[in-house]
Amino acid sequence: ARPAGPGAVTASKAGATVLHEHRPPLQTPKLQIAETSAALMRGIRHTHFVCPRSSSMLTVLLLSACRMRPLSAASVGSVVVQDRLNELVRLFKGRTERQKDRLVDPDESEEESPTASPSKAPPAPPPPPPPEKKDEVAAEKEEDEDEDEEEEEKELELNFKILGHPYRFPSSIDPFTDLIYVIWLFFVVAAWNWNVWLIPVRWAFPYQTPENIHLWLLVDYTCDLIYITDILVFQPRLQFVRGGDIVCDKKAMRENYMTTERFKIDVISLFPLEIFYYFTGVNSLLRFPRLLKYMVFFEFNDRMEAVMKKAYIYRVIRTSTYLLYSLHINACLFYWGSDYEGLGSTKWVYDGRGNAYIRCYYFAVKTLITIGGLPDPTTVFEICFQLINYFVGVFAFSIMIGQMRDVVGAATAGENYYRACMDSTIKYMNSYNIPREVQNRIKTWYDYTWKSQGMLDEQELLVQLPAKMRLDIAVDVNYAIVSKVALFQGCDRQMVFDMLTRLKSVVYLPGDFVCKKGEIGREMYIIKQGEVQVVGGPDLQTVFVTIRAGSVFGEISLLAGGGGNRRTANVKAHGFANLFILDKKDLAEILVHYPESQKLLRKKAKKMLTKDKKPEEKEASKETMTIIPPRPETPKLFKAALKVTEEAGIEGTFAKLKKTYKPSESTTPSSISPIPPPSPMHRRSPVPLAPVQDDDDAVAGTADSSVIIRMTPQPEGEELLTVEVMPGDEEEKEEQVEAAEE
Repeated sequence: ARPAGPGAVTASKAGATVLHEHRPPLQTPKLQIAETSAALMRGIRHTHFVCPRSSSMLTVLLLSACRMRPLSAASVGSVVVQDRLNELVRLFKGRTERQKDRLVDPDESEEESPTASPSKAPPAPPPPPPPEKKDEVAAEKEEDEDEDEEEEEKELELNFKILGHPYRFPSSIDPFTDLIYVIWLFFVVAAWNWNVWLIPVRWAFPYQTPENIHLWLLVDYTCDLIYITDILVFQPRLQFVRGGDIVCDKKAMRENYMTTERFKIDVISLFPLEIFYYFTGVNSLLRFPRLLKYMVFFEFNDRMEAVMKKAYIYRVIRTSTYLLYSLHINACLFYWGSDYEGLGSTKWVYDGRGNAYIRCYYFAVKTLITIGGLPDPTTVFEICFQLINYFVGVFAFSIMIGQMRDVVGAATAGENYYRACMDSTIKYMNSYNIPREVQNRIKTWYDYTWKSQGMLDEQELLVQLPAKMRLDIAVDVNYAIVSKVALFQGCDRQMVFDMLTRLKSVVYLPGDFVCKKGEIGREMYIIKQGEVQVVGGPDLQTVFVTIRAGSVFGEISLLAGGGGNRRTANVKAHGFANLFILDKKDLAEILVHYPESQKLLRKKAKKMLTKDKKPEEKEASKETMTIIPPRPETPKLFKAALKVTEEAGIEGTFAKLKKTYKPSESTTPSSISPIPPPSPMHRRSPVPLAPVQDDDDAVAGTADSSVIIRMTPQPEGEELLTVEVMPGDEEEKEEQVEAAEE
């Protein structure tokens, strides 16, 4: 073998493997060989040592030793035990990981079931029976039906371009919000109106001639094609509600349309009575079934009123059209009656001159509206026709007038309410002799509020809506303004939404005070539109700051706890100002459900309060208010007297004091006498019961009136201390000294 370089040898139960590693050689090769052999005999799995320079000889010796000497039973058993222990450790580790996952996420851990033991594997399930031929045939039929339905749906799908952009016809149509469906209804209604207006004209007047018959038939069949397209394409794709759910399935929508009464009427309206043209010629009365598709007309009216911003305009036009159509039918009947009697045969009938339709329409207007001035009928047919015209005209015209009144009244209902409120307010002010200036301001408020909002109170309009829709409207109208308020930034979004429904809109006139200094603050104000000014000064004309739209003020009074928070400034409207008002009670009810937002608002309120306070106020707030006043200190003169008494004795001290203050006693003989009358006993109290005046003498004495001390104020601001000792025994003096010391 080729000699190898310095390396390390690793011995294991399966043999020896040489691993080369560059290490410095040692000087004891025999000792290393002996250690390696002993390690192999003990069954140690891995032993690392460094071989000398002659590593090839060592490799040969190790291999021969492993082959010649088999492992003992103890070493083989230890290897098996070690493998089993490793397997148990792995299983316990996996079980620990599963338990940890179950504690962290119980939902996911429940879905995962523990693996089965490898020793007890479940028996394999029996193979499924071969499918029968009938099942195969049924499955093939179902697949074919599904493919056919998909092909039909693909055929019905219309792909076209609108203004250069590709448009795919929808698989389901929302009949209430889809604008494409409203446009389609317009074409269907146009086709229906063609039949409604021109079938009577073609029947009564001689406007359909053999020269232009092809044009009339072309327009007729175009209208029929619109009818067919509506039945096959649009109506089967309309969504409907079943059990509260919106159904969009194509098959379900088709079946729902085929079960409605509208489908039956639509089919009848396309009944081909034109086959009788072969016998009667082209007679427009045979197209009478086309008039049965009247439901599309009323549906179009509902959709137009929902789409238009001012629906009353369309209602007025529709009502006027009803009146014109009744006059149109009467004109056609008058020409038919004139033709029946003979054109120009009498004065009452149409004489055949001029435009036939215009002259007959003029007769119909005079008849139905009962204007008068018509020639008298002469024949029985003319009299009966005229009587029917009069009766129908009275009822039809009265119905039209009443409907027109309702339409106009509904259009002006809001303005009538505004006028009624304003008239009632003016009547109230006049009855109580309100000043003219106040009345003018109230009238101005009514006018501006009505012109800016279109109503006096927004809450009256929204009270009929459910809470969810009121919230949607409030979010669309007011969220853009409230979201800019720095106070509510960082709060829960849903809390802000709930707060939007509690806001009240109020309009302030120019010069109105929104709040005054010293008032109790119970509301917070958010400026929706306009400006307000913080004013001050002796005449409240000095402007400190101007607050514009999107700003908020009064929030400190709203967030500060404890109540009784007073306004710190005067705020008045600069022009017409529209403000949102949030009441403190409403905010408290909302914050109960949002504790995190409540904590955040409290922190912001504390920062605002500490920021606005002056340094002196901050220091004063730190000092605690004393409920029980401290005990007053002992007067310094009394302490000095006690100290002198301790040193010289009570008798010597009082004698010195008497000699020292003798001149002062002579100046005030009335206030001090050698034997004063007995005075009441005064006990020392921690709290003075009554204030002592500067002109009075402070008198204190012992219980037996043997020692009396007086403090008399002097004009120069000094105080005169006088101590009087009554004659008595020495024991009594000692007791007095002890009492004084105490």
